Amino acid sequence: MASRLLSVAAFCICARRVGLVLALAGGPLLAPARCLNLPEAVEIQHLPDNVEQLENQNQKPDALSTNSRRAYAEVMKLRLDAGRALLRTELASAPTAPAPLLVANCADFVELLITQDASRYDALTATQTARLDALDDAPASALRDYARAEITLHLGLSQLLFKHLVVGGYHLRSGYHQMQDVVKQYPTFLPARKTLGVCEFAVGSLPEGYHWLLRLLGLTANSDTGLQRLGQAAAQPNDFQLESQIFLALIRESYYKKPAEALRLAEQLTTQQHDNLLFTYLRTSVEKRQHHGAAALAAYRARPTGPGYLPTAYLHHMAADLLLYRGEYAASERENLAFLHEFRGHHYRKDAAFKLYLAMWLSGQPVAAAKYRALINQAGPADVEEDVYAQHYYQEATALNPILTKARLQSDGGYDREALSTLWAFHTNQTTLWRDRIEAPYRRARAYQGLGRLDSAWFYFEQTQTEAGPKAPYYYAPQAALQQGYMAQSVGNKPTARLYFQRALRYPWHEYKNSTDAKAKLALRELK
Repeated sequence: MASRLLSVAAFCICARRVGLVLALAGGPLLAPARCLNLPEAVEIQHLPDNVEQLENQNQKPDALSTNSRRAYAEVMKLRLDAGRALLRTELASAPTAPAPLLVANCADFVELLITQDASRYDALTATQTARLDALDDAPASALRDYARAEITLHLGLSQLLFKHLVVGGYHLRSGYHQMQDVVKQYPTFLPARKTLGVCEFAVGSLPEGYHWLLRLLGLTANSDTGLQRLGQAAAQPNDFQLESQIFLALIRESYYKKPAEALRLAEQLTTQQHDNLLFTYLRTSVEKRQHHGAAALAAYRARPTGPGYLPTAYLHHMAADLLLYRGEYAASERENLAFLHEFRGHHYRKDAAFKLYLAMWLSGQPVAAAKYRALINQAGPADVEEDVYAQHYYQEATALNPILTKARLQSDGGYDREALSTLWAFHTNQTTLWRDRIEAPYRRARAYQGLGRLDSAWFYFEQTQTEAGPKAPYYYAPQAALQQGYMAQSVGNKPTARLYFQRALRYPWHEYKNSTDAKAKLALRELK
């Protein structure tokens, strides 16, 4: 349990830059912008049409060098070897220069976070430590102190990710406090405000169940203050302005039902940089979360490929989901098998096994389905909520209903009319499981919600909670209450929204309780 909590906290606190973009779907719990008097949408930073435009920008004190900017642009495309190659000459001639050390460390950190390759851990963390030693010999400056704090955070997360809890917690705490000092000493240095903003927001918005861990690490923060800092970095020019804009857009999309900015930004970025794998990942992820299954699959299929890109196995896992939603079961199986073959880490393996089971079960292949179902209990830890759900399904050992399961997948992909058509075949009788009696109205509600028929959605959300009662150990009723809270909030009915957010919090354990509770609590804060 301690290992799981530390890993979650680590992702929340310092999984930033490329790593945060990749992990934000399960990342920090973010406060609403409008309660902080931030603009509803920040003007998106224009991406240069070519690298030469970057060279024409005036070099400022404590800014990245032109060469480091070029390298950083390659890292942001997930072309890590190209970025590292650009840095070699600069690092050889100036081995203590903060800019190339910071960008080089970002490349190593991104590699560990995305691949989770244990065989690379010792070498990459040793190099991170060596960079910190080199920075100690550099003259004091905002960029030097920022790079040192940033690399310390990278090192702490890398260690926690691979279960080195004590030393990882130490570096996490140290980097956090170092970044606080950088902001105090250099109050106009925007990159530090961005990083500290992400850290403060994440620390301040972790669910109450993690507060003992924060006290243990000596971390305190206000999430509102953190988001204010992040907003400042997003609104003003700096080397990492685009990062801040991505973070804000994903915050509003993922946790506060404001997807327009993220969708617009993701489309703009992929249009401007067809060769950027990170931006393709971003667009695929955002479209998928917004139940735009066809658009997400199109983005995935248009992704740049080639040996120069860092292998990003999780893209295969996302594609497997998108194909499962469409009923393309054989193709979904191929993508998840590719994920399991290519991924070097432990997370999402149970979820992949569960999705493989669903694909074979729904396509009428019981032998293959049984094989993949058994794999759920073998493949990896249950740290992330998707793996928790898969393991809970395996241990519960209760057969899924094929009609409800197919409708759920269709709604997840945005195929809501098809989902409603599927649900017409579902009927209850004396042998219908209690879980299925609860899930059936919930599935209808989500389909109607996706179609914009909100009166019908509200009716079936209410029916879900009536059927569940106050103590059903399933996520359908608390999620129904959460959705009703959002619906009431969207029309300005604060008393009703507050009632349903509070109701969502009262349900006992279910597979998504941590994220559901956190979203409800932050929504309640916004109502104030």
